[in-house]
Amino acid sequence: MLAWKRNAACALVAVLGLAAGLAAGEGGKDLRIVFIPKVIHPWYDVVQDGANAAAGELKKIGYNVEVKFDAPPTADLSEQIRKIESYISSRPDGLAIASLDPAANAQIINDAIAAGINTIAFDTDSPTSARPLYIGHNQDEQDGFDLGEVLAEKIGGKGKVAILSGSLTAPNHVGRVNGFKKSMARHPDIRIVFDRPDNDDLQKAVELTENALQANPDLAGVFGCNASNPIGAARAVKSAGLAGKVVIVGMDDLPEALELIKEGVIAAVKAQKQWEIGYWGVYYMVGMNRGLTFPPYHPTGSRLITRDDL
Repeated sequence: MLAWKRNAACALVAVLGLAAGLAAGEGGKDLRIVFIPKVIHPWYDVVQDGANAAAGELKKIGYNVEVKFDAPPTADLSEQIRKIESYISSRPDGLAIASLDPAANAQIINDAIAAGINTIAFDTDSPTSARPLYIGHNQDEQDGFDLGEVLAEKIGGKGKVAILSGSLTAPNHVGRVNGFKKSMARHPDIRIVFDRPDNDDLQKAVELTENALQANPDLAGVFGCNASNPIGAARAVKSAGLAGKVVIVGMDDLPEALELIKEGVIAAVKAQKQWEIGYWGVYYMVGMNRGLTFPPYHPTGSRLITRDDL
């Protein structure tokens, strides 16, 4: 935790200097910045909102920034790499990549940097690559653990639980599941009876939750490790007439998830601050084009949201 606070403090100092440096610059240059998410998903719409807000601010001080988001329709590594390769050829002024597979993405990130493109990582890092900066939240295991403790309390420390484990190659999904399992290990009367990947596909999460409920009519809780699967789990639980009886916890604050929390179908989520990822991503990449300095990591954090918070 202390290391996270030090990183946050360093990032704050850096962004203040970055903003001042850009404000003191001449502006004027047209810049094209491309974000390549892992998949088309509402979660990235909020990242794009932040990026567009930054571009709007920068326009007022003379920087004309075109922001483009181009995600593969499904979480397909080959398709994502093809997209990155096409942008290396077209040479944007900034390229932000959310790694579907950090090890596999490292080479294409290095290729982009070798081509002279200002390239950063966002959402999911590729730490073995040469990327000079990662913007996002990397306390994934802690998030999973915290949600596990909420679930354990809600079900009275006993019962059967299911895990929707997202994508098995996404380290943030894996980290959250690991943290959740560490929490469950502290509660010997809770048993994990179902653990399946949904590949960040909402309909798949619905189907898997239906399967878990059919196999375990006395299921007490469901943990979802990404933005889609707590919504999918909630839809299945509502359809089965079990809203409020099966406790659901998961990640992120998409509008439907917040409505389901208000209804009492989802008990809690840990929400990332994805708007900030897009906002500072644009500022940093414009700063790179101006030759300004920046930290290797900009942490954006997360927060717990329950019905009481809403």
